[in-house]
Amino acid sequence: MAFESLSDKLQNVFRRLRGKGRLSESDVKEAMREVKLALLEADVNFKVVKQFINSVTERAVGQDVLNSLTPGQMVIKIVNEEMIALMGDTTTEITMVSGGPTVIMMCGLQGAGKTTMSAKLANKFKSQGRRPLLVACDIYRPAAIDQLIVNGNKVGVPVFSMGTNNSAVNIAKAAMEHARKEDNNVIIIDTAGRLHIDEGLMQELADIKAAVGVHHTVLTVDAMTGQDVLNVATTFEEKLGITGVILTKLDGDTRGGAALSLRAVTGKPILYVGTGEKMTDIEQFYPDRMASRILGMGDVLSLIDKVSAEVSEEQAKELEKKFRRADFNFEDFYEQIQSMKKMGGIKSILGMLPGMGQLKDLEIDDDAFKQTEAMINSMTRQERLNPDIITPPRKRRIAKGAGVDIAEVNKLMKQFEQSKKMMKQMSGMMGKKGKKGFKLPFGF
Repeated sequence: MAFESLSDKLQNVFRRLRGKGRLSESDVKEAMREVKLALLEADVNFKVVKQFINSVTERAVGQDVLNSLTPGQMVIKIVNEEMIALMGDTTTEITMVSGGPTVIMMCGLQGAGKTTMSAKLANKFKSQGRRPLLVACDIYRPAAIDQLIVNGNKVGVPVFSMGTNNSAVNIAKAAMEHARKEDNNVIIIDTAGRLHIDEGLMQELADIKAAVGVHHTVLTVDAMTGQDVLNVATTFEEKLGITGVILTKLDGDTRGGAALSLRAVTGKPILYVGTGEKMTDIEQFYPDRMASRILGMGDVLSLIDKVSAEVSEEQAKELEKKFRRADFNFEDFYEQIQSMKKMGGIKSILGMLPGMGQLKDLEIDDDAFKQTEAMINSMTRQERLNPDIITPPRKRRIAKGAGVDIAEVNKLMKQFEQSKKMMKQMSGMMGKKGKKGFKLPFGF
């Protein structure tokens, strides 16, 4: 995952700071030197790093910090605040215009994930009750139109296309007329990309923007391209003027420094981030939550958002009742496994919980649930609803049906009973934010 290496390094620095009863100015400067190296290794822009370290150091060497009863915590608090400021103090959404369709033009280099992100964005707006229309204006890349149509079908959003024999400007104009007739109130134009920035690309985008009155020009960039992301974003802003940036492939094995540098270098906000391949894998970018993740403080609010998207209020209330009565069964267990998979798996969930950063070295294999699912699927409905009736002969049948040793079934039964006791104790302990009766998925 992005920032994992950076997060590890920063947490090591902070652990040493917290271990000291008092801090000297030299302690702070030594810690900042390590933070500086960690940021540079994560591919954060050098000028951005220099300014960041100067700001933190200036605040951290003050007497209020050094003479504090918890100076280490004070320094960490300052780092957190400065990191939030670096990525933008506020969360920025794509705003909708009144009195007509909102026109969003997606732009970026080829391979950044622009076409897929267009569909993800359309799906997001559709879930908010809007009526989006996807427009295929990439007339150069082979199968680009087909890809947009396939993705549009996946999310149930119509796609307007006129093939490759018309100009992108004419397609965009025709799409506007079509949207007005069909009462679409959000128009997302997927434009062509290039392997590099050239005058032809910029002119075509400028022509589309002028022809249809684009409200938001959104740049899609690949987080895995490192420092070059900054050059791309800066050029698009200078030549075209952009509303903000969508950062894709943030779930990849990348150093992630681009996200920390983009706002400071371009002055434009990161609007959303792509976190996976599914059409639902798009998240609002929250600077404070991202800073919290990077510094190993967890991200409970994003976890709550994920749970809220998968578990209805009625389901949450019913699940809470089951926990309190300790009558949680294997059908509930199976449903929770499916919910966790939709939320990115156990490792993703653990990464959002405060204090769980030290567990990232554990070998957590989400595929291990496949065996558990196979055992549950091998049970009868009566066994799933009432695990107490699962006798040794039934265990042997379940093991045979799932293709596992009976010891695995015994292990599952033991873990299940332990988890039931734990969940009964945990019910009522979790903070209720977002949804009344909110509970974490099974096993947490």
